Amino acid sequence: MNYEEFKRRLGKAGVSAKDFAVVIGLNPNSVTNYAKVGVVPKHLAIMVTLMAELAENGLDFRPPLMQLGPKRGRPRGPSTGEPFGGFSQSGLF
Repeated sequence: MNYEEFKRRLGKAGVSAKDFAVVIGLNPNSVTNYAKVGVVPKHLAIMVTLMAELAENGLDFRPPLMQLGPKRGRPRGPSTGEPFGGFSQSGLF
């Protein structure tokens, strides 16, 4: 799905890109960065399509999703404060 169609379906669902990201546990920048690529991954396209169809048929998808609660992934990269590879380095001998 291209990003423009993704945004159209977000609008149909009545959800902003930021709200969508929070509900599915992503950083909002991760979702909006797909505008540069121009294509949205299939799993996100499926989610937004289902949300749009439910909203169009008068069904509120928000309560069940909010019961799950937003879950953020574990931070990655040098800001985690962990040693390289996630475990302490030991000597070769």
